[in-house]
Amino acid sequence: MFGIAYLKTTPTTYVLHFKAGKLKREGRGLAFWYYAPSSTVVAVPLASADVPFVFHEVTRDFQELTIQGQLTYRVVDPTKLAGLLDFSIGADGKFRSDDPTKLEDRLVHATQVLASAVIGKLSLREALGASEALVREVTDGLRHVEAVAMLGIEPLALSILSVRPTPEMSRALEADARERLQREADESVYARRNAAVEQERIIKESELNTELAVETKKREIRERKMAADIAVEEQRATLITKQVENAKQDADSRAYALQAQLAPLEKADWKTLMAIAPNGGDPKMMIALAFRELAENASKIGELNMSPDLLSKLISK
Repeated sequence: MFGIAYLKTTPTTYVLHFKAGKLKREGRGLAFWYYAPSSTVVAVPLASADVPFVFHEVTRDFQELTIQGQLTYRVVDPTKLAGLLDFSIGADGKFRSDDPTKLEDRLVHATQVLASAVIGKLSLREALGASEALVREVTDGLRHVEAVAMLGIEPLALSILSVRPTPEMSRALEADARERLQREADESVYARRNAAVEQERIIKESELNTELAVETKKREIRERKMAADIAVEEQRATLITKQVENAKQDADSRAYALQAQLAPLEKADWKTLMAIAPNGGDPKMMIALAFRELAENASKIGELNMSPDLLSKLISK
């Protein structure tokens, strides 16, 4: 009414009131009356804001990526920002220019430039897994880049929601990943089979070693038994040798005794021996001796007559 307006702002809005080209008041959350025809009111929002972005970049191996994320920032120097961009508002409280939207564009462009520098050094596979490194390097770059610092802006956080290749490359990577996983699965199966074969070999080897140990023990038992038999036979041979020696000594002693007994009779006449023999008085023995003596002197006997009675008596029982 009559060009007089009333303005009431929130605590997250920094207001600069210019009148006749001079700064009359400034501060957070101001409420005041002003004369609109000669006043200019600048309202810079201080609350943190989120700026979503999507842009395309090319990796070191010339593969295109789509990077989607969100940048969170806040204004720390509203006076500096108001000096570079038009944040003036009308009586209806709306911005008179589109500079506030340009602020977000400038931040997105700065983010894209820094992300492009990072992605351009990486291959496709490396870039797909470099979200954390991308966030770290881009955030650090935004805090030190002059284009952002001169706007009085402080980046609070950067979130990378997705890093996606083109659909064709995505299918190729998926196929490669499937093949690699299939190979790993096959290798796991082969490894399991090899492990089973190895365990079977160990078991078989253990069985063979057990059989070998058993056979070795059996051989040792046989050798010990044979050694015992050999020792017994050696003792038996020693015993037999000793028995033979003893028998020989016994025979020698009997022979010596018999020789000693017969020695006095060696030079005696057989007639004398027959005379002293125990059965020397036997008539038949005497007749036999008589016939022997006749036989020894047969050359001296001209004729010998023996009656049948004598012969019958000699051969009779």
